[in-house]
Amino acid sequence: MPAPLASPDVAAVLAQLSELADPRIRAVNENHGDDHSVHLGKLRELAKELKAQPELARELWRTGGSDARLLALLVGRPKQYDRDELDAMLRDAGRPKVQDWLVNYLVKKTRYAEELRTAWLADPDPVVASAGWALTVERVAKNPDGLDLPGLLDVIEADLKGAPERLQWAMNHCLAQIGIEHPGLRDRAIAIGERLEVLKDYPTPPNCTSPYAPVWITEVVRRRQV
Repeated sequence: MPAPLASPDVAAVLAQLSELADPRIRAVNENHGDDHSVHLGKLRELAKELKAQPELARELWRTGGSDARLLALLVGRPKQYDRDELDAMLRDAGRPKVQDWLVNYLVKKTRYAEELRTAWLADPDPVVASAGWALTVERVAKNPDGLDLPGLLDVIEADLKGAPERLQWAMNHCLAQIGIEHPGLRDRAIAIGERLEVLKDYPTPPNCTSPYAPVWITEVVRRRQV
């Protein structure tokens, strides 16, 4: 059950979210495991109006609704959360979009990012582990010093094929990122993708890049060389 509302401000914001809700958007999102009903662009517009409000962010998160939680992640401040609170939020995030925004808009910007990355990678819960892999993608792209990239490829090669969906997506992203960012490992990353064939047949809209790692790697490298 959602926690009781702690202030009239929360009730007012929830009323705004209710007005912005569109059942057609929710129906589309449910196909991807999500349940938010407000267009993400409108959520960002509302967040811009509200500006940073740490306490409101906490109260919105406690309501449990995905729209409210996504808004909370936009109006919160990374420095307001400690390590244990971020860990608890990740484990309670539930929906993929909420988890994705939590990792990208909060956790990555805190001083706990590396500590949580290593802890989550080793977590037996595949959903939690997927967040660790998402943070690893960030390290691979921006700060790879100290990472055992060949070792990461070993793990991906062994576990990617049989991983649950959310974990598989995160590991596959890491595979592609290693191939894109590190030319010395590119051939191996492509070979792993070709052998495992994960997401090879994933339907990809026109003008979008396939999530199949060999195609993803090749296309991004090609664009950077143009």
